[in-house]
Amino acid sequence: MKKRIIGTLCAAALLSSCHIYKSYDRPEELADEIAGIYRDPASAAGTLAADTANIGNLPWQEVFRDAKLQALIEEGLANNVDVQAAALRVKEAKWMLTSARLSYLPSLNLAPQGTLTSMDGGDVVKAYTLPAAASWEIDLFGKILNTQRGQKAAYLQSQYAQQATRSAIICNIANIYYSLLMLDRQVEITAETSALFKENVRAMEAMKVAGMTNEAGVAQMRAASHQVDASLMDLKRQVRETENSLSVLLAKAPQAVDRSTLDEQVMPTELTAGVPVQLLENRPDVKIAEMTLARAYYSTNQARAAFYPGLTITGTAGWTNGSGVTVANPGVSLLQALASLTQPIFNHGKLVTNLKVSKAEEEIARMEYHHTLLSAGKEVSDALFLYDTQNRKLVEDRGRVEQLATAVTSTKALFQSGQATYLEVLSAQQNHLSAQLSEVADNFQRMQAVINLYSAVGGGR
Repeated sequence: MKKRIIGTLCAAALLSSCHIYKSYDRPEELADEIAGIYRDPASAAGTLAADTANIGNLPWQEVFRDAKLQALIEEGLANNVDVQAAALRVKEAKWMLTSARLSYLPSLNLAPQGTLTSMDGGDVVKAYTLPAAASWEIDLFGKILNTQRGQKAAYLQSQYAQQATRSAIICNIANIYYSLLMLDRQVEITAETSALFKENVRAMEAMKVAGMTNEAGVAQMRAASHQVDASLMDLKRQVRETENSLSVLLAKAPQAVDRSTLDEQVMPTELTAGVPVQLLENRPDVKIAEMTLARAYYSTNQARAAFYPGLTITGTAGWTNGSGVTVANPGVSLLQALASLTQPIFNHGKLVTNLKVSKAEEEIARMEYHHTLLSAGKEVSDALFLYDTQNRKLVEDRGRVEQLATAVTSTKALFQSGQATYLEVLSAQQNHLSAQLSEVADNFQRMQAVINLYSAVGGGR
């Protein structure tokens, strides 16, 4: 009767613990949600028709084609502190995974002991024991299995974190490099404008001597020249600070950065986001969030497994000259084997609490995974729309620059013939300068859109 009851209880335990052995599967509900995660940049409400190409699958050398930029990226990948730290974390996780896999093997310990005993001043009795003790936990209900699976998820998580760091470094270096090129071009434009304004000041002073203008006009032109010079100094300061930031990113002391020009840059013209499901496979932060969910899933399984019995087999083998009653010389062999079964019954509610907490953490990880996926889709949509917008803005900017250049030439001619005032000339020149700087900034924004999309779809892996 007792054997039947015990057998029934064991069978029930085995049936109820089937879920413990199940490996993690990606939530099915994500498949429907991810299908329309990209917004079409040309449509106010529609979703982007998915394609099979993906800019994120391109090597970074094909996206960033400037040879000097490529050299800086290679230097950053080799020397950056964050990249090196991420590589070490991968090694740490691999060692922890190896340790978890070795948990299936028995543990073996050598514990020699010796005693000296003398009673009533008699002879000293020497006793010793030279045992080797082995202990082996039988993984009946998946405690070790789920620990090992959770550690594997942690190892994969560290690899994806390394990929994310690598991608971030590549894109950050490219972004700062293009910022430098933008600032260089703005410095060049502003320096040319500064020289032009100084020439205007000299012309106005000569016209004042000739009685063709007054002191107010000369003062206005001088003020405008000072304003441009101040802007030029501010731009040069930004260049220096940006060079310093890039140097630190490359793990070296602040210094000048060898670079080309903005006009020499060739960027990909066809930006493709790929099919939405590729975000699940390509983007490191999405994979990190998924591995966090997998680890939470296995933690919940460990909490379930804690309710079931644990079977441990221990054995001792060695030599001793003391049997606990007499001391014999020479020593004799010692063999001992023990199997113990431990079934939790009452642990002050710790097991139940641990399971509830694990389930809550798993649900939090599921929600954060979903949120990470939505954020990734948003970044892709934003980058696509930014690129489309900047392309159209550049067309308008170039048209504006051309028209304002014509306006400057015409206003100067009218001023020389007495049909326009110096204020009109000054206004036309300032508007032309502003338009040129805006064109450069919008060109940089277009480059940023390429960088953002490349990062958003998991580029640089």
